[in-house]
Amino acid sequence: MAGTGMDGRVERGNRTRRAILRRAVRIASVEGLEGLSLGRLAGELDLSKSGVFALFGSKEELQLATVRAAIKVFIAHVVQPARDLPAGLGRLRCLCGNWLGYSAQRVFPGGCFFYSVSAEYDARQGKVHDAVAGAHGNWFTLVEQTIDEAKAVGEVRADTDSAQLAFELVALLEMANAESVLHDNYTCYDRAASGIVARLRDIATDPSVLPDTLEPPATAVAAGPERRHHAV
Repeated sequence: MAGTGMDGRVERGNRTRRAILRRAVRIASVEGLEGLSLGRLAGELDLSKSGVFALFGSKEELQLATVRAAIKVFIAHVVQPARDLPAGLGRLRCLCGNWLGYSAQRVFPGGCFFYSVSAEYDARQGKVHDAVAGAHGNWFTLVEQTIDEAKAVGEVRADTDSAQLAFELVALLEMANAESVLHDNYTCYDRAASGIVARLRDIATDPSVLPDTLEPPATAVAAGPERRHHAV
């Protein structure tokens, strides 16, 4: 019976922690990681501040846990669906299309979580900076590796500079996110998609296999009031 009671408390603690982090990633995507506090989250979720402190211990640990939670969401929406495809241009297209969809559909209300917090922490030092920089660097590495895999199967020209192409693709993705969030204008996702398809045709060994658009469509979800990034 004692073990059952302990298991119940642990599960309740885990549920509470997940609820806090769901709220935290939404706040941080709009207001930044500095916008988080144990007291604020306790108040908004009707929890005791001491209980929230017991789960995280410090603001820095809360921020680090929030970054880790955001990584899991990003992987689920952007990375994992592409992993199910064979290596090649199809996987690279899917990765880019997933990223545009993730931003356009406001999985995080502030657009791309990592674009937001990277600007906040790019010139700082410390554990939170390292966590944010690591996540951003891992995304670049994944895009570059996906290009290299497409080279290996013969779908991308052998003379393609993978690092340069990855930089250009990520730049288009992030610019679409930034313009959409700042101006509440979703047409930039279609512009980014067109630019990415054009760039992929430049380096494809058989450009005819590439469709005119990325999938999923970047503007599949209308930019109605419920999608605006201000609501957290």
